[in-house]
Amino acid sequence: MNSNIITCKDKLFPDRLRQLAQIPKALYYKGENLDALLQGPTVAIVGSRKVSPYGRSVTTRLAHDLAQAGVTIVSGLALGVDSIAHTATLDADGKTIAVLPCGIDIVYPAQHYQLAKHIIASGGVLVSEYPGDLRPQKYQFIARNRIIAGLSRGVLITEAALGSGSLHTAEFALELGLEVFAVPGNITSQNSAGTNKLIKNGATPVTSVEDILEALHISPSPVIKSTSNFSGDELSIITLLQTQPHDGQALQAQTKLTTDSFQQTMTLLEINGHVRKSTDGVWHLR
Repeated sequence: MNSNIITCKDKLFPDRLRQLAQIPKALYYKGENLDALLQGPTVAIVGSRKVSPYGRSVTTRLAHDLAQAGVTIVSGLALGVDSIAHTATLDADGKTIAVLPCGIDIVYPAQHYQLAKHIIASGGVLVSEYPGDLRPQKYQFIARNRIIAGLSRGVLITEAALGSGSLHTAEFALELGLEVFAVPGNITSQNSAGTNKLIKNGATPVTSVEDILEALHISPSPVIKSTSNFSGDELSIITLLQTQPHDGQALQAQTKLTTDSFQQTMTLLEINGHVRKSTDGVWHLR
């Protein structure tokens, strides 16, 4: 497959990448329209290459749940957390962007060639700032991480030791003013020493996908397969929440329901698992 190119002078060049100290001169990509994916919510998921069973479990769960909420997952196609995040996203029928540390015409590591093909076939994109078949050099791995951050609205580190390269991605995210998320781990585990330190230094701790969605003001967009089981009042509320989250007062005003009818309808929808109320009083679809 031929690659496409966006230079830093093009209108479609991602704005956040222009804010980096070292702006990529160009992005080469293969797959669907990169700009179209970046118009929606994106979250980077990165972490250690030597991942523990715990790290594998939380990465799979969070990537899957974010993908089901309509979030495009950005990562680096590396061993460990990166490839787990890509795979979990694809398993959830989601879209994912893989940023390479090498030329766009090769896949690194080579054992992820089939994963890279699956990403493209599923509507995702492979991205690199390098053309052709340039082999990866050591410095290019850290350079790659700034692009991962720059293509995302927030960066999640699910498991990382103190020396993990994924911590550089967190630093680039902070440089860009992005939210950094980290999954807390066992305090005796070296695999979680990096993520626990991030949390001590101010990163947002994550124990569920809602922590990320709420912090980034991302509204999940589930598809309601059938509306035949909903009452007219329930359907009017669900239709409004499919556009964006609403606080209770605004939601009641738009539905024009009485206070008693509104509260009764919201209670039934919540009990039946169709809606949820966040800590700031805003209603979301589940």
